[in-house]
Amino acid sequence: MTMTLPEIDRCLRQLRLSGVRDTLETRVLQAQGANQPFLETFCLLLQDELDRRQSRLIARRYQQSGLEEKLTLAEFDWSFNPKLPRQACFQLYTLKFVAAGENALLIGKPGTGKSHVAKAVAYQAILQGHKVQYLEADDFFNRYALSPAAQREARLRSIFDCDLLVLDDLFLARTIPDEAGALLQTLIHQRYKLHRSVIVTSNRVVQDWGAYLRDNTMSTTILDRLMHHCHLLEFDGRSYRLKEAAEALARKTEST
Repeated sequence: MTMTLPEIDRCLRQLRLSGVRDTLETRVLQAQGANQPFLETFCLLLQDELDRRQSRLIARRYQQSGLEEKLTLAEFDWSFNPKLPRQACFQLYTLKFVAAGENALLIGKPGTGKSHVAKAVAYQAILQGHKVQYLEADDFFNRYALSPAAQREARLRSIFDCDLLVLDDLFLARTIPDEAGALLQTLIHQRYKLHRSVIVTSNRVVQDWGAYLRDNTMSTTILDRLMHHCHLLEFDGRSYRLKEAAEALARKTEST
């Protein structure tokens, strides 16, 4: 039995083969024009379907990740602070540390690019098929404390289950509530047991974490697990945000 294109379209819709549906007519015309063998055409249609499903998976994982920017390292201005650990950043970008279940700790002055690098690595991980959770540390701790118990449990499961967890700007407010310190310890401990990677960015040197947690023992426990098989990157130099602010102010002054 021969089907018409509309009938084939209905079948593809029932089978949820949207990638094939979207390119079927184009592939048929290409095959007719080039006398293309059936198997070659069929392989192209299958690849169309795989590409569509992969695209949807990436879009879904990006939406679930908590990221709000699709950053890369290519757009980073490395010339502004030449002493930044550029090679180490690109090494993280290969995602070998995720495959190995290792961690990364990005420490340094505000505005030097720690968050940009962490977000770029996280987005690259999504593009390569990994599950990612990106958390702004202070905001996450505050929201978690106000959440119902069932929602907390579901949130923790998603954090434990992901391939890469990013905790951005840890100790931005210097101190965190006692329950947040215990939560941080649980996150790092469970991720360590599962051999799943964590990226932490912070303006605070690790020697001061005990003071911010108000518990030196807890700080030691967290750092012991975080820094075992860890890539430590130090960011020094001028603030790029202050540079942008100064340039914006100069442009405003010139226009008045």
